[in-house]
Amino acid sequence: MAGTRRSLVTLAASSALGLAALPRVAQAQAQAYPNRPARILVGFAAGGATDIQARLMGQWLSDRLGQQFVVDNRSGASGNIATEMVARAAPDGYTLLQVVTPHAINAALYSNLPFNFMHDIAPVICAARLAYVAVVNPAYSVRSIPELIAKAKASPGTISYGSAGSGTPQNIAVELFKMMAEVNLLHVPYRGGAPAVADLMAGHIQVVFSPLSEAIEQIRAGKLRPLGVTTAARLDVLPDVPRIADFVPGYEASGFAGIAVPRNTPAAIIELLNRELNAGLADPTVRARILDLGGTPVGGTAAEFEAVLKAAIEKWGRVIRFAGIKAD
Repeated sequence: MAGTRRSLVTLAASSALGLAALPRVAQAQAQAYPNRPARILVGFAAGGATDIQARLMGQWLSDRLGQQFVVDNRSGASGNIATEMVARAAPDGYTLLQVVTPHAINAALYSNLPFNFMHDIAPVICAARLAYVAVVNPAYSVRSIPELIAKAKASPGTISYGSAGSGTPQNIAVELFKMMAEVNLLHVPYRGGAPAVADLMAGHIQVVFSPLSEAIEQIRAGKLRPLGVTTAARLDVLPDVPRIADFVPGYEASGFAGIAVPRNTPAAIIELLNRELNAGLADPTVRARILDLGGTPVGGTAAEFEAVLKAAIEKWGRVIRFAGIKAD
């Protein structure tokens, strides 16, 4: 019996020492980080604004930290394939996720995801807010948001709007507009935002709530007429375009882009990434590039980004349930 007690005491002491050592191990890992290349997984195809911004952040981290942060595009399932890979990755700071608005939408849109986004993913930083703009063909008779609302109420269901597909940010932004303005617009889903804008310019549909990055050049060229921006404030790049909220009080449908890592990644690594990315977002060259992509640099703490994500999941969940939106 005495031997058993001595064994238990020894085991307890060893366990206590092991537990006490865990913070030191995590701290040592963080101090050595990064000592090899890391990946930033992007759940969408290369070449879009999401991909370009991820590469911008990756290059900044590579230059600052002395290891390559390589963008790895794993497109499909509205970003869910890349998210699952990150959720299952080792929480060591070498697998990052580019987090964008569809991640918040997916939490309500899909009922059988193999991960819980807020439980399995740890936010690092909100890099930018992304604007959308309601645009029409210049030949269309509607010249303002009030005219669009009036026309929609006079002829319910006859004005068609295009989006990149059911459950995409463009679709959700219009459904929020419909809900708040109490109008009925006909949804025409496309396989991407570019085909929707092409059909708008051809006169086949009447309106698109387009990411600013996909519409700004056509607006500048006079090929699209902007009616209003979805953001809470006017945009410097379109100073004469009103907010939709000027006519539909409380309306706001901006997107976001940021960086996250697997849950249980050491806090010291998250803090390091957050600090370095905040430095990048303060850099004039990086800020100018984000503005060129139709975004507004944000920055801040990981906790602030977590609050943004929670609010977006709750907000878009309400819209999805109200509109009865189903994933394609």
